[in-house]
Amino acid sequence: MKKIIAFAGSNSKESINKKLATYAASLVSEAEVTVLDLNDFELPLFGVDLEAEKGIPENAQQFLDIIKSTDGIVLSLAEHNGAYSTVFKNLFDWMSRIEGKLWSNKPMLLMATSPGARGGASVLDVAKNRFPFMGGHIVADFSLPSFDENFKEGQIVNSELNSSLLKATETLQNSL
Repeated sequence: MKKIIAFAGSNSKESINKKLATYAASLVSEAEVTVLDLNDFELPLFGVDLEAEKGIPENAQQFLDIIKSTDGIVLSLAEHNGAYSTVFKNLFDWMSRIEGKLWSNKPMLLMATSPGARGGASVLDVAKNRFPFMGGHIVADFSLPSFDENFKEGQIVNSELNSSLLKATETLQNSL
């Protein structure tokens, strides 16, 4: 059985992106899913001086090892001011100091959602342009606009959007 990880680029305890990532991962059949929480991988704020003084934090290496050991990735990014959340960018920066191709060419379903009508489109574009340089093998992407209207009781209630996500998860499944 293939193993996939799902996580949100957020440290919110009520993360809508974590809810979306968990739901999307549940749609991938014949896969063992591990849902990760960035709160379990606390890291100091990246800085070259800190790295020189103390080295790479264990949690950054641990997260990178999890990526390397999985067959696929479901990631939903939170959008803060049009870019990655600070917690995700910090993890991303630490892992990139260990290995430049940190995504290890694992098949990835890349997503974003937000309460607004753009559904995290800006951060999704940033990641889609950046991740391939970092070993990101994005096989599908998905944006869920207006989270509060389109996601209820653990699933997408808009049939057109749900159909789009089903196609994206099928693409991921076929890439594993």
